[in-house]
Amino acid sequence: MKPLSIYIHIPFCQKKCYYCDFPSYADKENLIEVYVKALKKEIELYADQAAAYEIQTVFIGGGTPSVLQGQQLEEITSTLYKYYSLSKEVEVSIEANPGLLNIEKLKSYYHSGINRLSMGLQACQDHLLRNLGRIHRYQDFEKNLDEARKVGFNNINVDLMFGLPNQTMGEWHASLKKVVDLQVPHISAYSLIIEEDTPFEAWMEEGKIHKLQEEVELQMYHDVISYLKHQGYLHYEISNFAKPNHLCKHNITYWKNQQYLGFGAAAHSYFHEKRFYNCKEVEVYIRKVTENTKPVENSTLLSVRDEISETMFLGLRMMEGIAIGDFKKRFGESPFEVYGKTLEKLKKQQLIIYNDDHIKLTTKGIDLANMVFQEMLLD
Repeated sequence: MKPLSIYIHIPFCQKKCYYCDFPSYADKENLIEVYVKALKKEIELYADQAAAYEIQTVFIGGGTPSVLQGQQLEEITSTLYKYYSLSKEVEVSIEANPGLLNIEKLKSYYHSGINRLSMGLQACQDHLLRNLGRIHRYQDFEKNLDEARKVGFNNINVDLMFGLPNQTMGEWHASLKKVVDLQVPHISAYSLIIEEDTPFEAWMEEGKIHKLQEEVELQMYHDVISYLKHQGYLHYEISNFAKPNHLCKHNITYWKNQQYLGFGAAAHSYFHEKRFYNCKEVEVYIRKVTENTKPVENSTLLSVRDEISETMFLGLRMMEGIAIGDFKKRFGESPFEVYGKTLEKLKKQQLIIYNDDHIKLTTKGIDLANMVFQEMLLD
């Protein structure tokens, strides 16, 4: 059977964070029960199309999936097992916010087949968490982490953010050290991006908050790479670090530009040479699925050149880079035949290196990754 991944979007939050522009809502919790019912129906609607595939990974994201009760998550995962062929080694991840977890909920998640937990810590200092609009305190995270391990979770990711307004280098180093000392096997470290139509954007324009200087933010990034490598973590993607055997298989699906189906309001899919996404309004999503209609809002048939572009700029996010043999097997020609002069130019600029096997970013190329990715877009 051919491999396939699944993403499930839970668009509900207890409170919207000040920096967040994801399709999520803090005032629609009354719709959760009927949304779960619609989600199960949408999963069923795609079962025939996915019959020839084996599900390798499932990722339940949001929003805040941990607003769901254990029984609701069990209903979703049991629907997947009913209608799809899941690998015996399937990785099933769920995003969770500290403060919304408890031992009973974690037990239910674990027994429903979820075997990877991704916790949105962001910072270890309570004043920074308040500034971000997070609902938890650091001690909530430590308590939930301990509970998760008692339940049986050992494949755990923690999200951290740097470049926060008023964040000091000392606070960033302290957050890293605390998470490493807790022996968390996977760490995702992201810089703050001020997104449009968020409170942070408005406050920046009003001068209420100020972004850190670019050189300070870059130093924070270099420090996390150096420190985590020294602590035995593999830097395997621009923002991701893992102990051996704890790489996120689901995200690797995205970076290798492999197929996945997305279920839920605003969920995106890449399947049968098409990229498509669902309507983001929860009420519209529920109505369409209830009427046995797939809630797709937009669909684009990709050309081979589109797929080549995406495979290159997504694959270069990984430290191993582009495997030339895999590229030739997929597209019938090598990257050098497609990008010859461009690759030569980027190599002269010391942004990439390559040999007969791989093309990958240099240290300088990682810092200027967006510039490299732009070069991978074919007309």
